[in-house]
Amino acid sequence: MTMPKAAVFDVGRVIVQWDLRALFAKLIDDSQELDWFLSHVVTEEWHFQHDAGRPLDEMVPERIAEFPKYEAHIRAYASRFNETVPGPIAGTEALIRALHANGIPLFGITNFGAEFWAEFRPDWPVFDLFQDIIVSGEEKLVKPDPAIYALAEQRFGLSGDALFFTDDNPANIDAATARGWHAHLFDGAEGLEAELKRLNLI
Repeated sequence: MTMPKAAVFDVGRVIVQWDLRALFAKLIDDSQELDWFLSHVVTEEWHFQHDAGRPLDEMVPERIAEFPKYEAHIRAYASRFNETVPGPIAGTEALIRALHANGIPLFGITNFGAEFWAEFRPDWPVFDLFQDIIVSGEEKLVKPDPAIYALAEQRFGLSGDALFFTDDNPANIDAATARGWHAHLFDGAEGLEAELKRLNLI
């Protein structure tokens, strides 16, 4: 087996926490209404349109027209996105820094809206250690589309068997392994650390 030479990270729920509830619990006091709102109005499925490249100035007015009662909340989604990222995932940054100290090239592939990435990225200096990060909203390609992995190989200048990838979504892991990547389903820093050690990356 060819051992990987570089590490590729997902961002949300691997490096940082991401939860729409973290923002909207500040705006909706009633827990039942909050649950309904997150399953019908500002949902992860709807948000995914921005990850895929759809601009907010299309998405937001359309959603307000559908749910006018929640206009202020939908506008808050667009203007207060960073509040949906309440903090880092425990332990992941330490592993990123260990990889960097060991001379392992670092890359990212994230399903992330371009507009949100622009406001999120400056607050997280850990990404200064990365050589390149493919952002789905900028490329209008999303995981698990095989095309985004092909783009990564091209941009990173490495074949799949040279890449180690970690992501919290099984479909994204399956798509990577289908291209011959080494891949690990992230469920916490402890398991990731064990896999990185097994592959002699740290």
